[in-house]
Parts: sequence; structure tokens; C-alpha cells
Amino acid sequence: MSRVSRREFVKTTALAPLAAAPFSPNAQTHKDERYDMVVAGAGHNSLITAAYLAKAGYRCLVLEGRPIVGGGVKTAELTLRGFRDDVCSTSHAFLMDNPMMKNDELRLRDYGLEYIDPDPIFHVPFADGSYLTQWRDVDRTCAEFAKFSKKDADAYRKMLAEFDAIRPILFGASFTPIGFGKPLNDQLTQVPRGKLWQRRLAMSAWEIIRDAFENEHSRTFLLFMAHLAAEPPDAPMTGRLAFGAARQQHSGRPIPKGGSGMLTQALARFIEAHGGTLLTNKWVKRLIVENERCVGVECGDGSSYRAEKAVVSTIHIKHLVDLAPRELWGQDFIDGVNTWQPENPMFVTHYAMSEPPKFAVEGGTLSPIEAGILASPERALRFGYDDARGVVNLEDPPMQVITCTVADPTRAPAGMHTVKVVGWQPYELKEGPEHWDQIKKEVSDAYLQSLRRYAQNLTDDKILARFIESPLDLERMNPHFWHGSAHAGAQSASQVGAMRPMPGWAQHRMPIPGLYQTGATTHPGGSVTGGPGRNAAIVILKDFGTSIEEVVSKKT
Repeated sequence: MSRVSRREFVKTTALAPLAAAPFSPNAQTHKDERYDMVVAGAGHNSLITAAYLAKAGYRCLVLEGRPIVGGGVKTAELTLRGFRDDVCSTSHAFLMDNPMMKNDELRLRDYGLEYIDPDPIFHVPFADGSYLTQWRDVDRTCAEFAKFSKKDADAYRKMLAEFDAIRPILFGASFTPIGFGKPLNDQLTQVPRGKLWQRRLAMSAWEIIRDAFENEHSRTFLLFMAHLAAEPPDAPMTGRLAFGAARQQHSGRPIPKGGSGMLTQALARFIEAHGGTLLTNKWVKRLIVENERCVGVECGDGSSYRAEKAVVSTIHIKHLVDLAPRELWGQDFIDGVNTWQPENPMFVTHYAMSEPPKFAVEGGTLSPIEAGILASPERALRFGYDDARGVVNLEDPPMQVITCTVADPTRAPAGMHTVKVVGWQPYELKEGPEHWDQIKKEVSDAYLQSLRRYAQNLTDDKILARFIESPLDLERMNPHFWHGSAHAGAQSASQVGAMRPMPGWAQHRMPIPGLYQTGATTHPGGSVTGGPGRNAAIVILKDFGTSIEEVVSKKT
């Protein structure tokens, strides 16, 4: 390939469409058409809800404000033409436990979805030159822990066994709507050692990791895996995150071939194949409410669309309440919105590079799909403190380094690579969020310099282009990333389970009759799980007299 000229982007504006155009239908009028269901927003969860509703025979319309469907599960050319960058999410590890994928309920492979399972799963290099690599093979991974502590290798194997024993109950709770089964705590009382798990889930990830593992390297590795959910690992009720590495030991961290957005492209094709319609460049600006019932939506371009059955929203609750008169929501709902909290926001730099990061290992170098850099357990314990201070901390900045092209060369020109560097920094700077526009290049430079301590091959001549997304840019790009929250908001004790989005409104039914909510502000929360989407479909289908089991069994 001829040398690509070096380019740099430090502003987030419109996303460049891919050369092979993704599903991005033209926003035509369709003004006089009637639909059973109108879906506001086309993130992966709302597309999953619409897919099940379309399969059930309902005529669905999906409206997306951006030029391309997908929300946080989208792939676009952010750096240079021919480089397919995942705009937000990359790994779909948690999605594999969703019955939609586990039981192949929608047969999305027929619509172009194919997964790659990288090995190694994850690699963490340390400042002293050592490293810990998680491989698909359990024995090989335990040997990595044993380099530092035989006791820790045994503790990791024990962690895997204990997690596997409880896995069906934990995942069953995630993929069941609130109130549609026994609460998780009640289920745990009925299984061996269930009361221990009640305690663990109420503890912090740090407490569990600290007590079970003795070596600092082991603790650092597991704390990094815990923080991928963007929650401070010492926060109460983050105990589930201590098992992040165990959760992915057997499922891996699969990535869609061609980019994360291939999932939402496949869902869009499924919806169209089942009689649905998708329109882009359609920002929903108002809910149409008649006789105290939501009957449709109005878009920023003046077009309006009415729903015979229901409106489904994936609009962030912080914005949703502004789309209808406040008195229609009720004080309880408004109180929940007013007290909603963000997570540890992401700071992201996308690179087009001529070679992948190369980390030193015994016998040579390793270029994994995903690597994590964390200096120590103490550095992990600063996440919450730094965020609360509103101060950028570039001392040994923790980061996730993602190079999908190592396993999926279709994402870049021959021999080239996409590299995504994810850090975590406050949205609410002391100088105000707008200060990010002045400092983001400097912050991105600092991350690169820190990364070079571990991947020394990433010299300036290897970098062809970069694209920076500050926490403020993330919010500008997608309003669902409120205050830079890629998971829509903290998945903390006050915002999980029946508390998400708020007590009394966790079953996807909103205070305005005829309106349902899905997306990351609903149970089980953010990440690419598809749980909110499928759970919302379960509730809606039940309300209209059928079940997801009946719909899945339909030969369509």
C-alpha cells in the first residue's frame, strides 16, 4: 500500500460513512403511514426490541437521529478512509449469554453477523517488565497467575468454579425483566452457598479481590477487568465485577467480523426483512400525547409518526422528560431523573497505524486484540476520587488498548491497523466540561507517551492519523452518552436492578401510558448485552397478549 498521509482530527462532528455503506436508509416522508410500534432511537437495544416486535407481526418504524443506525454499537471511518473504527463498543462478550444469541432466536448469522473469538483474551503488561495474559485455555491462564503466586493460581481456579456454579442464576436475572421472576436475592437463598453470594454481591470488587489474592500483579489484573464496567472497584455492590475475568474465561471477548456495528446492521436487516421501516436523520423532539396516552412522536424536521399500539423509547431519561409536559411524568419519576448519576467517563483516541502495539513477552513480543495498563491496585482505587475532584490525572493513566485488526484484517487496508486507546477522565472539570476542547490533544498525547513505555514500537512514523473523543465529545456525538457515560449512567447500588432507571419504573413501562423505555438506562444496564432490548420486548409482548417464547417459535 502506498504511504497514507498523516492526518489528525481533534473534533467530533459527523461520522464519515464507510466506503461499503452500512445500513443508512434515506429519511423519506412516510408521513401518512400508520405503524403499530414507533421506536425512537436505533441503538442495539431498541433494534433488538423492534426485531422481536417485527417478528411477532407488528408493523414497526424505527427512527434514528444520526445518519447511521447503531448508537454505541456502530462502526465508521473516524481516522482515514478504509479504516473501520468502532465508535464506542468493541467486545460483545456479555451478549453471548443473552438467549437471543445463546439460543440463536433471531438467526442473525443469516443477516451478515459473524464473530471472531480472539486468543489470547486479554493481556496486562506491568511496569517491572512482567505481564499476565488471559488465554482461552484455563490451565495456561492459571500458569500465568502461578508466575507470581501458586496460591493465586489456585484462587483463580477456585474463582472460576464458584462463578460457573452460580452463572445460570446471575445471567438469568440479567435477562429477565424486573418483576417477571423471583428477585436475585430470593433465588440465591435456594442454592448451595447462595448466602455467600448475597454477601459477595453487596461487597466491593476490591474487597473480594484483596481477600482472595495475595500478589499485587494478580490483584492489578483482576481490578482492571473489574473496572471495564467504568465503576470504581471500591464502591459498594460492585462485587459482581470482581468476577469479570472469570465471566469471560470461557466466553472470551468475541468481536464481530467487520466491526462492532455489524451487530446493529444485522438487526436492521432483520427488521426490514420482517416488514419494518428504519429512517435515519430523524431526531425525535416531542412525544405526541392525546388523552393522557402516548400515541406517536414528532421529529425535528417537522415530520410526525403515529403508533397504533405503543411508542418505544431509547432516549436517555435525562432528555426523555423534556419531550412531554412535566406534569405527565409524576413527581417520583422526575425525582429519579434529577438524582441520576453518571459513571467514570471515557476518554478515547482512535489511531490509524502501520503496525499494531507490540508488548514484550518471553521469547519476543505479543500483539493482542485487547490489552490493559494499570500501574497498581492503589491506582485503581483513585478512579472515584479523581472523578469527584474534577481534575485530569495523567499520572500512570490506566488505559485499555484495542487492536481488532490483529484478528480481523478486514477492518483496515492491507498491513494496516486500527488502534483504540480508552482511558477514564472526569466530565465535570473544575473549569467546566467545555474545557475539554482546549486540553484534549494534550491529554491524548500523554496517554500515547505512557503507552509507549509498554509498546515501544509505536513511534511517530507508525501513526497515520488519529481521532480524539473527550467525554464531552462522546456526549455531543450521542446524547445517550450523558456526561460521557458510555453505559448511560453509573451502574452503582442506587442504579441497578429495580432501581434502574428508578424504583417503580424498572419494568420498561413509563408513567405515560403507551410509552415504553429500553436501552442502557434500564435493567440490566449498559455494555453490549442486549438485555434491556430483549427484556423490553418480553414486557411489551406480554402486554399485548403474547410471549417471547411464542414469537421465537414462529416460522418467519
